Amino acid sequence: MDFHLILVIVVVSALAFDYTNGFHDTANVVATSISTGAASPKAAIAFAAILNFVGAFISIEVAATIASDVVDQGAISGPGALNVVFAGLVGAIAWNLITWYFGLPSSSSHALIGGIVGAALADSGTEAIETAGLVGKVLIPAVVAPILAFIVAGLSIGLIYRIVRNLRPGPVNRGYRFGQIASGGLLALAHGTNDAQKTMGVITLALIADGVLPVGSDPPFWVIFSAATAIALGTYSGGWRIIKTTGMRIIKMDPAQGFASQGAGASVIMASSHFGFPLSTTHVINGGVMGSGVAKRISAVRWGVAGNIVTAWILTLPAAAAIGALTFGVTVLLGNGAVGPVVISVIAVVLIVIAFVRRSRQTEVIDVQAEGA
Repeated sequence: MDFHLILVIVVVSALAFDYTNGFHDTANVVATSISTGAASPKAAIAFAAILNFVGAFISIEVAATIASDVVDQGAISGPGALNVVFAGLVGAIAWNLITWYFGLPSSSSHALIGGIVGAALADSGTEAIETAGLVGKVLIPAVVAPILAFIVAGLSIGLIYRIVRNLRPGPVNRGYRFGQIASGGLLALAHGTNDAQKTMGVITLALIADGVLPVGSDPPFWVIFSAATAIALGTYSGGWRIIKTTGMRIIKMDPAQGFASQGAGASVIMASSHFGFPLSTTHVINGGVMGSGVAKRISAVRWGVAGNIVTAWILTLPAAAAIGALTFGVTVLLGNGAVGPVVISVIAVVLIVIAFVRRSRQTEVIDVQAEGA
């Protein structure tokens, strides 16, 4: 009975992570369109939420990577297996909320992978880690993808400026604002294709650990549908503080730069999803934003803000892993049954509510001060 209760808690926690992934990464999809005036915030977010949902059904390659190529399915078995998955999710959710609270666009994907790896290490040591998959499908793409987006966006905006240099700015900006509807839609589709699948992979891993599915199984339809729905709802709820950082504080973008950065990000993410690489969409789109800024002039990028973002990226894997390992240790101390996940879930919900209330009050104070200025 305990085992199945833990499974229910894990599935709910996974969908909660998917929801936080949606509102945390909303900025990746809509910030450039909003900041350049290509779309209103409500329209951009609603459009992105729909395409996030659709994108989740395109493939399951990334889900397969998360379920089988990061940790050894056979190594995390026995009474504590589901607690490993649960602890990894807590690590990811905690880091998502910490970075959301401070307005830093860190990687939800790497938080999830870091949390799972940390919990698996705490449970079974290094033998639980699929080193080849972790390095080849996670760490190397994590470095290459944002650099590739940076280069593609830089080359694209350079070509665009060369083509339109003798045209009037007004018509050019209007044209690229319309173009951003297409490039932003493609980016939202790509985001759903890559990010929603990570939750599918985690739930599938939990179902295998519980014995509901045999080793090597693909995600059932209900898992795909629920993950798609959770990320879409999270996207629709929005992550306004991170939207401001991505869309306004890194560079001051014009519509052409927005189009180039979105197109570069979408291309890199879609190609990576095809090969099953669980990318950080945050890394990729911010790489595209910086590339489009540098191509205009190096001083266009606010390097202090960019440095804070890079610092958050570097910290994500080890920080989430540490939280995941610590959480797993607590579940062991509480008997490795359902008691640990239940207690931790209650505490987590209370802390999340407190964080949301405090942040909402701070936002209201800032808005009042802005109105009075």
